[in-house]
Amino acid sequence: MNGLADPSDEEARVALLEAGRLLFARPCDFYFGAQKLEQVTPPGLPEIAFCGRSNVGKSSLLNALTGRNALARVSNTPGRTRQLNFFNLGDRLALVDMPGYGYAKASKELQADWQGMMFDYLRGRPNLGRVLLLMDARIETKSADRATMQLLDDAAVAFQIVLTKADDAPPAQLAKRLAEVEGLARRHTAGHPLVMVTSSETGQGMPELRAELAAFALPG
Repeated sequence: MNGLADPSDEEARVALLEAGRLLFARPCDFYFGAQKLEQVTPPGLPEIAFCGRSNVGKSSLLNALTGRNALARVSNTPGRTRQLNFFNLGDRLALVDMPGYGYAKASKELQADWQGMMFDYLRGRPNLGRVLLLMDARIETKSADRATMQLLDDAAVAFQIVLTKADDAPPAQLAKRLAEVEGLARRHTAGHPLVMVTSSETGQGMPELRAELAAFALPG
């Protein structure tokens, strides 16, 4: 585990949080979108990919992390994002917004296309440092989430679960949900043991998540 998971080392924790703050204070801009794998740019900056079910709050999380209101478009229509969107964070790290999965009204063909593109991207991207798997803190784990975790295991890509919308979950429910997903992470070879709890509305967990991601960035 990293320093954030070790509360006894307060000096290291403070240093990690500051590194995250400085990284995400840098400019962050959209620079590429790809609807097909062959359109993806050659590997360059270290990449962190954000994935999750449709309407889990990926765009809101990206906006909250970077302190921008409209870096990623927030839509009330689930399943709207159908491409990989790449954002350059200060020429040190690339953030990749993946299409949402599990949208019930999506056609089977569209769902199959999503899974195929996702798997090909994951297993063929040597500069991909980690996938953040977003899950809603208010609801139970869905079959699509479990399938995605298995896909990440199969692709041998490390993933870390991030609970979103924590501000809208009662404390007892949130504690139960956290224990559940921590158990899930431990059962997957590619799962990171530290689960992040966040709220894009209140900013909860943002400094800690920034610190996690700063470890993958190029030196400043």
